[in-house]
Amino acid sequence: MNGGEVGTIPQTRIFSLRSQVDFIPEQRYCSAPMASVSKVSILDYFNIVFEGENGKIESNCKACGTRIQAKRSVTSNFVTHLKRKHPAMYDDFVKRKDMKREGYSSVPLHSFTTNGGNTRYTVPITTGATGGGGAGGGGGIGGMGTLEGVGGRSGGGVTKFDRHDPRQVLISEAITKMIVRDLQPVSIVECQGFQELLQLLEPRYTPEPQQYIQSQLLPAYAYQAQLATRQALAAAHALSLSLDLWRGFYGASSGYLGVTCHFLASDWQMHSALLACLPLTDGSSGSRVLAEFDEVCHSHGVSGRAFRVVADPFPATRTERPCCLPGFLVPAGQNGNDTEAVDNGNSADQDMRNGHGGEEGDWEDSWEQGLGVSRVDCFSRSLEQCVREGLHSCPQISSTLAKAACFYNYITSAVPPEKLSQVFDGLMTGGPGNIPDAARDWASQLKVLRRLLDSVEFLEEMSGPEEIALGGTERALLTEFADTLEPFTEAWDMVHGDRQADLQTDRHVSISLALPCVLGLRKHLSETSTPHCPALLLGLNQAVERLLAPVLENPLYITATTLDPQFKLTWSSSPDWHRQVVLEELSKQTTASSPVDLNTDLHQQSQTLPIPAPSPVSSLSRPCKLFSFIKQRPTTQAKSLEQELAVYLREEPTDEEALHYWRRKAIDFPLLAQVAKRAFTIPACGTVVESIFTTAGRLLLPERGHVIPKNLETLIYLKANYRLLWT
Repeated sequence: MNGGEVGTIPQTRIFSLRSQVDFIPEQRYCSAPMASVSKVSILDYFNIVFEGENGKIESNCKACGTRIQAKRSVTSNFVTHLKRKHPAMYDDFVKRKDMKREGYSSVPLHSFTTNGGNTRYTVPITTGATGGGGAGGGGGIGGMGTLEGVGGRSGGGVTKFDRHDPRQVLISEAITKMIVRDLQPVSIVECQGFQELLQLLEPRYTPEPQQYIQSQLLPAYAYQAQLATRQALAAAHALSLSLDLWRGFYGASSGYLGVTCHFLASDWQMHSALLACLPLTDGSSGSRVLAEFDEVCHSHGVSGRAFRVVADPFPATRTERPCCLPGFLVPAGQNGNDTEAVDNGNSADQDMRNGHGGEEGDWEDSWEQGLGVSRVDCFSRSLEQCVREGLHSCPQISSTLAKAACFYNYITSAVPPEKLSQVFDGLMTGGPGNIPDAARDWASQLKVLRRLLDSVEFLEEMSGPEEIALGGTERALLTEFADTLEPFTEAWDMVHGDRQADLQTDRHVSISLALPCVLGLRKHLSETSTPHCPALLLGLNQAVERLLAPVLENPLYITATTLDPQFKLTWSSSPDWHRQVVLEELSKQTTASSPVDLNTDLHQQSQTLPIPAPSPVSSLSRPCKLFSFIKQRPTTQAKSLEQELAVYLREEPTDEEALHYWRRKAIDFPLLAQVAKRAFTIPACGTVVESIFTTAGRLLLPERGHVIPKNLETLIYLKANYRLLWT
């Protein structure tokens, strides 16, 4: 997001909105409540254990047992405790009070004083049965009108929330979260239908204007995310960065740059955070993007600290559509009327071929020169490109896939949903004829095709006689096609995962998985026979050798895989040679760590880990003549890097998660652990913001009539850091 916007945020907006609320303490009304209405007291959430003179009481919190002392007539201590420690209980208390307040009708005028000093009066509203307008001017049964000391009275006979009322704040926060999560334009809050819905759900809520959410709430949340991220990065033990580029809409001249940090905390837990989402213009060259990247790194204090920078191996000047099965057309709209044509992203009208040619022909050169040896290609993008090129080399499969798609679309409209769920369970949502957005990429479509082929007889029987049917030759071709690509799907699932679910997690797949995946794909292709579509096998082979095979000779990937306790050197056909490669890489990485870096790391550990108490020294250990006959104990020699590696490799491989293993073994293998920290920060999969870019491109296509949200980069930034703020 734009740093200039963040700098203008008032200091009072730094903290969470819940902490900004000036909560009203327990208020005493001038007249007693009606006996028919049960009393709501803050003490309902506490157990009174002692009651003394002058109304002094001591109570234990029912949730956490905290002892609180106060007077029965002054309960602000109890309210503050619930507000700070148990917000859910506090919300329940506020809701109960509101419900009790609404239960009053036909009672005398009451008054109370808020903590701001303004006197608020509540007057009863006559019920509809009276046939009159009533003192409050409303006709709702049990409704309450207001006359406030500051002037201003809500219409409709309902007491409107003050802007700092807890319920007002919570609802405004929920609306903002909805806008962020769904990438909705902020103008939705001023749509009549949306406001009518709010009025129905909570008549006392005062809708916040679009300008307030745009200029106050969204920047405040973005500022909170930046503060939390900077604080976490300051204590990070190791980190790597990812660069993501997105050229918005087809034919659009703008785009966005995303910078994501993957960092290891002091507890050996891996986290990811989007540092910035910056808008780009059509004139943004490779050098300009790198300048923006350097500025983001400097502002977040990570300049010179990143172990590697993961970048797209194909820095295109136009965003490609997701790689899909050619000719496989599936319903895209909820009603099944809209279809999305898939041509595998090879149309010249949609894309520039991998950034080559066009007005930014020097992009790749500046990309390489700017990032240098620290750059690492994104493995999942390379894997996707292999599949894309393999599919492009076999155009004859398109007609058969198109027929399979027609058959799929027919059965999803003809077969009852309960029967379809037996075949496509987990791959279909939104009713017959629809599949989730995630199923629009090649891997998910291939799973749909596999389920279709495995149950084709059952589906034909359920759908009845129809001209759309798959013949024996077509089934054989599609089965061969699915079998050939199945290991690619397995590799994709391992490194890519469910990106929608990962928005709420810190899922991290390191590059240690890349090398075994490449070896497995190589072996599969060498043993596969494709009499029906030989061009597909040839295209996949050539793409794997060109794009993925270099991983097998890269010392960084060899080291990362060897330091993964589930692999070690079990994958190697030449373990002695690979052990030497690992030793050389380990030596290079340990000598590259300057004393300043190591001291900083130790200082961070001393701040985050508890300092153990010194053990008492035995009097027998003191040197004296009496024990001079005892041989002096030899000093323990620190293990060399080679010794550590030898002991590590002698242990049996384990299925233990890599970071958990190294957290446990850091004392036994301190030198290896230092390198493992850095190597495992490099992700093999794409980032969350990459998935958000894809979602934004699909939701906001101009031809579908959507309005592009203002400050879309702020919404993307908050959506990527959603877990940091709201979970």
